[in-house]
Amino acid sequence: MAVCARLCGVGQAGGCRRRAPVEEEEEEEVRAAQEAPRSLLQLPPEILVEIFSCLPGTQLPLLALVCRKFRQILSTDTIWRRRCRTEYGVHENLRKMEVTGVSCREVYVKRINPRVKSGRFMKILPDYENMEYRDVYAHLLHQYRDILGLWQPDLGPYGGLLNVVVDGLFIIGWMYLPPHDPHVDEPMRLKPVFRIHLMEKKTATVECMYGPKGPHNGQIQMVKKDEFCTKCLQTDYHRMSGGRQEEFRTWLRDDLGRTLDDIFHEHMQELILMKFIYICQYDNCLTYRRIYHPPSRPDDLVKPGFFKGTYGSHGLEIVMLSFHGMTAKATKITGDPNVPAGQPTLEVDLTRPMRLPSIEQLRNFSELSRLVLDIRDLISREQRLAGGVEDAGSSSRAEPAQAPSLVASAEESAANGPDASENGEQQPQDLQQFVLPEEVMARNGEYPRSCRVCFYGTGLIAGHGFSSPERTPGLFILFDDNRFGFIWLELKSFSLYSRMTDKFQNSQPPAPEAFDEMLRAMQLWTT
Repeated sequence: MAVCARLCGVGQAGGCRRRAPVEEEEEEEVRAAQEAPRSLLQLPPEILVEIFSCLPGTQLPLLALVCRKFRQILSTDTIWRRRCRTEYGVHENLRKMEVTGVSCREVYVKRINPRVKSGRFMKILPDYENMEYRDVYAHLLHQYRDILGLWQPDLGPYGGLLNVVVDGLFIIGWMYLPPHDPHVDEPMRLKPVFRIHLMEKKTATVECMYGPKGPHNGQIQMVKKDEFCTKCLQTDYHRMSGGRQEEFRTWLRDDLGRTLDDIFHEHMQELILMKFIYICQYDNCLTYRRIYHPPSRPDDLVKPGFFKGTYGSHGLEIVMLSFHGMTAKATKITGDPNVPAGQPTLEVDLTRPMRLPSIEQLRNFSELSRLVLDIRDLISREQRLAGGVEDAGSSSRAEPAQAPSLVASAEESAANGPDASENGEQQPQDLQQFVLPEEVMARNGEYPRSCRVCFYGTGLIAGHGFSSPERTPGLFILFDDNRFGFIWLELKSFSLYSRMTDKFQNSQPPAPEAFDEMLRAMQLWTT
C-alpha cells in the first residue's frame, strides 16, 4: 500500500483506486467456481458426446439408464461410429457409401444379389441410408465379436486356416489357400466361406459363400468357448449343372490349379480324389476351433509365424513355426492322410548347429547323411549317459558335448560362408554356401544358394492314416528371415518353406500358456 500511496497520492485510509493483483485473481476464481457446472448434466451436449465417445461401447447402454438427457445424447450416431472404428476398425461412411467396392477383395466383388438385375458384375448392398452405427455395433460387431480371429476347420487330416475379420461393413470368414504347387513364394489365395451383415435394421444376416451361385442363407452358432460351427441352409447352391464330375473339374482348377490331363501319377490321382470326396462331405456343416499366432521373443532365431511349404505329392501345406526354449517346432495347419493337420511336422534342436562341408562334399548325399547321423548318435550317447529315456531322435535339453568336426556354434558355422561376392563387395559374414545333394529330390528347384545357419532336426513321417508315425533325422536350413528348408534323410527329399506375409488381427494368445495348451489340443484333434 505504501507504493500504491506514492503513485496515486492517497493513503490506505483514503481508499486505493488500484486493486492488488492478488485480490483480482481471488475474485476471478470465486466467479469461475460459481459459474462452473457442478454435474455432468450441466455440461454442453457436444462435450458429453466427446466424453461418451471415449467409453467402451458395452458400457454405454448402462449409461443411458441414468437419465433422459444421457439417453438422448447416446442416440448420437457419432458416438457409435467412433466405437465401431476404435474397437473393430470400421472406417466406412454409411451416408456416402457407394453400391460397389465396399471391400478391396476382388474375390467377392463379382457376387450378385439375385434380387437385383444388372448387366454388369457389381456388389449390390442393402440400403444403408437409414441405418445407424449403433445398430451396426450392437447387432453385428458386438453380437459376433467372439468369432473374430484365426480358426482351424475340422476337416479331418486336411485342416485349414480361416481368418474371420471385419471387412468394411461385413464380417467375413476368409479361407487361406496355399499358392499352386510348387510356387511357395507366391501370395496366399483367399476364398470367402461366409459373410455377415445387416440386411435390415437391427437384423444380422449370415450368408454362405460356398458354391458357384453366389451368397445364400446360412447359420453360425457358438458351440462353446473358442469353437463355433457354420451351417448352409441352401446346399442346392453348391451344386453344378454338370454334376459331381463338373464340380471335381472346377475344384481341381480353382483349388489346385490343375486339370485332369495334368495328373499322370496314379498315386497322386488317388490322393486328389480322396481329398475332394472328403471335403464334399462337409459342405453342409463345418466346425471351427480357435488357433493363435505364435508369440515371439527377442531371442528367437527368426520371427515366428505361418509358412507355406512343399510336401511332395501332397502339394503345398501351411505350417506354424514356433519357439520353445532351445527347440523350434513347425506344426501343420493343413495336413494330408499321412501326417494330418495339428501334428508337429518338424522339431529343430537349436543347441545343435551344424557346420556345412564344402560345396563338393555337400553334393554327395552320403557325406551329408554321415554328418547328420553322427549328431543323432552323439545325442543318443549323451542321453544314455544321463540316464534319459527319450527317443534317439528327440531334442536333448542338456548342454551337448562339443564335437569340433560335427557341431559348431552359430558364429563358427557362419565363418565358412563366402567373404566376398563376385564383384568384390563384402557379403554378410552370417552366410554360407548351400546346395542340395544330387540324390535329394526337390519339388521347387528355385531354392536359395546361401544360408545363415543349419541345425540338426527331426521330421515326422507316417503311413497312410497316420499309421506307425516316427521321427526321422534331417537337416534344418535357415536361409533368411522369411525362408527355411528341411532335408528329409530317409525320404531323400527337400521341403522349402516361405513365410505368409498376411496380417492377422485378433490372433494373439491371451498368455503363453494358452498357446502351449492350444498346441497340445491340436494334436489330439487329429490323433
